[in-house]
Amino acid sequence: MTAGLTMKPQVLVARAVFPAVIARLAEHFEVEANPGDEVWRGAELARRLQGKAGAFTTGSERIDAALLVACPELRAVCNMAVGYNNIDVDACSARGVIVTNTPDVLTETTADFGFALMMAAARRIAESERFLRAGEWKHWSYDMLTGSDVHGATLGILGMGRIGQAIARRGALGFGMRVIYHNRSRLDPALEAPLGARYVDKEQLLREADHLVIVVPYSPASHHAVGAAELALMKPTATLTNIARGGVVDDPALAAALRQHCIAAAGLDVYEGEPHVHPDLLTLPNVVLTPHIASATVATRIAMADLAADNLIAALGFGPSAGRPPTPVNPGVLGPR
Repeated sequence: MTAGLTMKPQVLVARAVFPAVIARLAEHFEVEANPGDEVWRGAELARRLQGKAGAFTTGSERIDAALLVACPELRAVCNMAVGYNNIDVDACSARGVIVTNTPDVLTETTADFGFALMMAAARRIAESERFLRAGEWKHWSYDMLTGSDVHGATLGILGMGRIGQAIARRGALGFGMRVIYHNRSRLDPALEAPLGARYVDKEQLLREADHLVIVVPYSPASHHAVGAAELALMKPTATLTNIARGGVVDDPALAAALRQHCIAAAGLDVYEGEPHVHPDLLTLPNVVLTPHIASATVATRIAMADLAADNLIAALGFGPSAGRPPTPVNPGVLGPR
């Protein structure tokens, strides 16, 4: 190395991402990118992270205590997602590794998609398209593919964070829906009032909702928060939409409830063990299935990638907010201002 020159820190971008983001990171770092978009896990991920000060991750990469021990130079893990259940935050904090995520920038896009998925389930849109493409549409009939109304119905929201509130706005203000919700804690009345939102316990939420939308973050406490017992409380005419995380809903129990018509329909964008989808769900006509694309618009994915890059640049001491990434998950690692 030429005397007087300082080597750039090394970072890993674990999945393929917009070239402009790689170029921004390359201004500050030696970047190992993944243009082939391979999914690196376990020993391969640990090998790729050797010597790296930072990691730009997605939900595909598991960052746990064992990996941190194997990668002692790692100082920042910046997730291109609002969720971070792929990261052991406590283990990172114990080793002084900052973790960041990308909240806010995907709220409205994800709420759009969640509402669309709910409507598709309620109005049997995917089932109708399959019916038409299969050449089964021969004539009109009064009960052909009849679904349930969304306007004026009761919208139940499990998890009333940013995205839950955005869905509530769409339902209350756009479709005249009655909004009920359950959350770990009740919202400030000033947030409830414009939506006419009513806080209820979980059992009441399940019993009263015509359309249940699940937006609760995944944690051990929310694992299978909706299982067979909860589904049994719902109306047989109700729909369930999950845009939260796989594992919040017990997928085999949901498949059984759909098959037995304990509930009318479901819309799912997330699955336990994804990209694996429980095979029973694949055989059912009354479920709309999408491959974890709730935030998938070009503008939103660019915003998510840019924010993850901003976090990584700042976390490793560069840029106008050096040392203070915009959206830390464990800010205690950063120390006092």
